[in-house]
Amino acid sequence: MNVAAAPTDTAAPTADTVRAQDFPAYAATLFADPVTRRALLALHAFADEVAAVRDHVTQPLPGEIRLQWWVDALTGEGHGGVEGHPVAAELKRAISAFDLPVDDFTRIIEAWRADLYGEPMPDLTAVEAFLTDTSSTLIGLAARVCSPGAEAPADLIRHAGLALGLVRLIGQLPRDASRGRLYLPRDLLALNGVTAEEILAGQTPSGLRAILAYLAGEAEQHLAAVAAPDALRPALLPLALVRRTLKQLHGVEYDPHRLEPPSRLAVLWTTWRAGRSGKF
Repeated sequence: MNVAAAPTDTAAPTADTVRAQDFPAYAATLFADPVTRRALLALHAFADEVAAVRDHVTQPLPGEIRLQWWVDALTGEGHGGVEGHPVAAELKRAISAFDLPVDDFTRIIEAWRADLYGEPMPDLTAVEAFLTDTSSTLIGLAARVCSPGAEAPADLIRHAGLALGLVRLIGQLPRDASRGRLYLPRDLLALNGVTAEEILAGQTPSGLRAILAYLAGEAEQHLAAVAAPDALRPALLPLALVRRTLKQLHGVEYDPHRLEPPSRLAVLWTTWRAGRSGKF
């Protein structure tokens, strides 16, 4: 597909949001037909908005109010009218057009609602539960858009979401730490003699690399279980950058606090190759 000729007119309200906030997800939508692409962009724009709520508040209550607005907008209750909110309007359009389950969207919202309170992740099970509710649920919704009426294998969706989620967790460590947030399992911190305070202060204790290497290994196992059927490929293409990032994590000079994101050209090239081959 010629990415320069990708349709943008009808998807413009959410295309700009996703392109700015999550360029790999935006690049993945370029390989879908116009109708599918518009719905996928709405899904990703929604995911970006609810995930960013905590970044815009200093206390849980204002975040609760913002997230409850989304619940009301999607369920048609309370004061959640979507007039004047292009992302919400596009999302409701996609839900109607593809008969998407509202419960899946509220599952994502509730996961981010719990995150407002900054409770530490006690172990990998808790991390995976959070990523399943957010990353895997979003991929499952995208799969429904790409293949209406067909049920994507639950294991495929779960593995895809965990592979993507774990790598993003590692890659976003510097940003999260600068904002006082930490998603690393506390039991792994203790096992490797690392404190949350060290990481939040931007330090790189020797045990931190061991923790991230372990999480990267978990991500590799999940990625190995993902095979992309042609119909679902646009839903899974955000995984195109996962293996590239994992290779970067194994580099000798890798600094977890200075992980360089790929250029947009590299994102487009990597996504194009994965789109052609179906291999991640």
